[in-house]
Amino acid sequence: MATANKNLSFYDKTKIPNAKLLRFGIVVSEWNDEITEGLYEGAEAALLDCGAISENIIRWNVPGSFELTYGCKKMITSTEIDAVIAIGSVIQGETKHFDFVCSGVTQGIKDLNVKYDTPVVFCVLTDNTMQQAIDRSGGKHGNKGAEAAIAAIKMATLG
Repeated sequence: MATANKNLSFYDKTKIPNAKLLRFGIVVSEWNDEITEGLYEGAEAALLDCGAISENIIRWNVPGSFELTYGCKKMITSTEIDAVIAIGSVIQGETKHFDFVCSGVTQGIKDLNVKYDTPVVFCVLTDNTMQQAIDRSGGKHGNKGAEAAIAAIKMATLG
């Protein structure tokens, strides 16, 4: 497991650019909201910790992870932001639905990164169990939302 020995919330603030002048969009899936809310809280806390101003963090909700791509596209094309974080949680079930949703959102986010000059950071947990999702959204492995926020800062200041 890639995160078994890593705390997703750890970052060295001295190596992160100051986010004071940046604007961030966060698109959050309402599906598995007990997980996505934890991810959002981790992302928001890390952005603020790195200097972002709360008024410069824009949150939009979408029904599920599959809708993240459209939500991110609309945010990129209708607001002035420096980076977007797509937050979702897909948990393996008894059908192939998991595979289709995971593939669709992954390809969709990739396509946005190719098409637009605004980076979209992938913060979609694709876990086998609810416990794995809990562990990565503020549990024993830290918070993937914080890791995504740091990636968004770095990508917004790239170059």
